[in-house]
Amino acid sequence: MLENELSIFQIITYGNPILRKKAEKIKNIDKEIEEFAQNMVRTMHAAPGIGLAAPQVNHSIQLITVDLSAGEKRQDLTILINPEIVSQEGEALLEESCLSVPDIKDKIIRPFRAVVKGIDLKGTEKIIEAEGLLARVFCHEIDHINGILFIDHLSPLKKSIIRKKLKKNIEKGSP
Repeated sequence: MLENELSIFQIITYGNPILRKKAEKIKNIDKEIEEFAQNMVRTMHAAPGIGLAAPQVNHSIQLITVDLSAGEKRQDLTILINPEIVSQEGEALLEESCLSVPDIKDKIIRPFRAVVKGIDLKGTEKIIEAEGLLARVFCHEIDHINGILFIDHLSPLKKSIIRKKLKKNIEKGSP
């Protein structure tokens, strides 16, 4: 891939087994990983979304992109490799949705605060103290690299209703 040749990836949707698999840790940050991360950012912004994990674009590696500004403020963009939640506290109930689970929204309890650790594209360890929506997005994307979808946090009854709806969508051939 040429340096200026950025792509927009297809977003994988519910039913694809890669979304349920624990992603592999990245051992080496090379040009390929850097280009892949830039394409993820481009895909996230085009969707539009405020977070994206590599499994959502059919790559089972631990890389996430987060940008609450949806591309409006370059300084809001975070790219993390091998991210993990170090600590969390509090609770917040907010409506959540996911690019990989189209047309489904529901209220999910997530931590109000989260401390996230990961590596940036330069190989530098980053520790980010996030709260509110930013903490929620980090938790959501880190769930993705662990094979967890936001609907897994719902009550058994709501999960059952949503799974039936998603199964019908898959059978109809729509996402």
